[in-house]
Formats: sequence, structure tokens, C-alpha cells
Amino acid sequence: MTENFKSGFVTLIGRPNVGKSTLMNHLIGQKIAITSNKPQTTRNRIQTIYTDENRGQIIFVDTPGIHKAKNKLGEFMVNVAEHTLNEVDVILWLVEPSDFIGAGEQHIIEKLKTVKTPVILVINKLDTLDNKDKMLEYIDTYRKVYDFAEIVPASALRGENTDVIIDLIFKYLPYGPMFYDEDTITDQPERQIVAELIREKALHALNEEIPHGIAVSIDQMKKRKGKKMFDIDATIICERDSHKGIIIGKQGAMLKKIGTNARYEIEHLLDTKVNLKLWVKVKKDWRDSDYMIKNFGYREEEF
Repeated sequence: MTENFKSGFVTLIGRPNVGKSTLMNHLIGQKIAITSNKPQTTRNRIQTIYTDENRGQIIFVDTPGIHKAKNKLGEFMVNVAEHTLNEVDVILWLVEPSDFIGAGEQHIIEKLKTVKTPVILVINKLDTLDNKDKMLEYIDTYRKVYDFAEIVPASALRGENTDVIIDLIFKYLPYGPMFYDEDTITDQPERQIVAELIREKALHALNEEIPHGIAVSIDQMKKRKGKKMFDIDATIICERDSHKGIIIGKQGAMLKKIGTNARYEIEHLLDTKVNLKLWVKVKKDWRDSDYMIKNFGYREEEF
């Protein structure tokens, strides 16, 4: 480690579904945060670690999207996101390419004006533009509303300019020691990542049929004695009886699909065979229960 080694914390903020988790997974080079085309997929603060042994270590804090809360889970998510802004060394704000700054973005600008942290604006989804020259207009639109440290057009999906983002983060990080071993890529416990992978596969498979009212609890996760295999029992929690039927599907087909897709990713994560059993339970209005929100791993006192 050199005396020029830098280390610090970077948060990714932005409205739901702007590509924060996709960007973080790409920068780290491994899937940690779950992604889906539904907003508010990330419910908890996820720390992932990028280490360059010559330059430094970046600890990414991926937060839930900043949005107007509709229930207690929503309030928890917003509190986590806004609380983080004051505790990090660099803020990465992801937006979609547009020359219109909507109410959601205005809300974030107001929050950013209350912090002294350098903000790098990432205009994501560059790959969706037919005319790349339009990007200059979008940069100009945002440049006028806030004094950004840097503005970078990028595509998290395609990996365009993600190396530039890393370079710019290091530019603003303080000099300091390594916080984690160089082979560590996340501080998330394996059980939590497994639960999130199952939830992601459920969101993908269920498409528009069920809103966000699902959570996943890991009932058991044990390594088999003398075998390279894990036995995992998990329960998908939903809010209504009608949702339970949809999640299970005709003759259990939907639940089987979710389990098969989740098992594939969990085996990749754990590098071992997995015997996954899934159940479905109804807990009415769990997103408005402080006890249940904490029970499913969303604990505000950790932040």
C-alpha cells in the first residue's frame, strides 16, 4: 500500500429505477444489489467494496431511491437515503437523460443543497439515445441548477464511461487506509444476499401482477455435513391471500420458476450446490408494521 492510497465512502442516489444497482454491480464486477425494472427494488443500505491496490479503496453505499413515502417501509427507505448524504465523502447522483427536471429531481436538488459533500452527476442510460449530441443539452440543463463537482454521461448497462466514474471518485476521496481486506466485496451477510436474490427472482417472474408487497425471510440456511451443499428454506411473505395464489401459480408452477431461477444465482454466489425450498405466507399490511419491517432486516438503528 502506498502513501498515496485513498479510501472513503461513496453513496449512489437518484430516483427509483434510474440504474443505481446496475451501476454498482458493474463497478464491483459482481452481482450484489438486486435489479429489476420495478422502482424501489433496493430496500436496505448495501455496502460493496472496490479495491485498487495501487490507488485506493472505494466503499459504495447503495441506498433506496429518494422518493415520497407512502407507508412505514417507504419512510424507512427515505430516511436511510437522506441520512447517508451527510456521512459520505462523495455523492454519485444518477439521472436519466432529459432536458426536463421533474419534481422528483427538484426534491433531490433541495436535499443536496443542505450538504457540503462533492456531488458527481452521472447522466445514465447513454445507450438509449439515438442522437448522442443531445447529451450536451442535458448536461447544460443540469449544470444550471447545481454546482456539480463533475458531470459524466454513462451507460451502467453497457459499462460505458464507468472507468471514468472510478477515476473521478478517486480524485475526490481523502487519503487514508484500507477499511476492508482487498478480497472483500461486500459487508452484507450471505443470508441477506440470498433473501434478496430470491426476492429479485420473484419480482422478475411475477411481472406486473404483484406490487412491492413481498419480502423474503430465510428460515434455515445450513451446510450439509461432509458435502459441498447448502440446504436453504425460505418464505416469501405477501400482503393478500389473492397474492399468495399468484405467487404459487397453477399447480405450483410460478413458485417452482422462482425457486429454479433463484437457486441458479445462489449456487453461483456460494459456489456450491443448493437445495432450495420455498413457502408462501400472508402477513397483511406488513409494510405498515414497525415490528415486521425490522423482522425482515430493515433496521434503521444500524445507520
